[in-house]
Amino acid sequence: MELTPDNKRYIDQLSHYELLERLRRAPIGDPWFLDETGVYWVQRRRELADADHSAAVADSKAIGW
Repeated sequence: MELTPDNKRYIDQLSHYELLERLRRAPIGDPWFLDETGVYWVQRRRELADADHSAAVADSKAIGW
């Protein structure tokens, strides 16, 4: 999916928990995780995880797999 300003704005307003949960539970081929938008989604999640590693670990444990 093309990374439009609206898509970027939406991704930027999500918390690490929300980004990770949607990433883990999305069906294969979900357009949010394809192409430019998918790359940005993962990049944003990593930025938030790096900013607060312990919170990211807690989010991961809370969501499970």
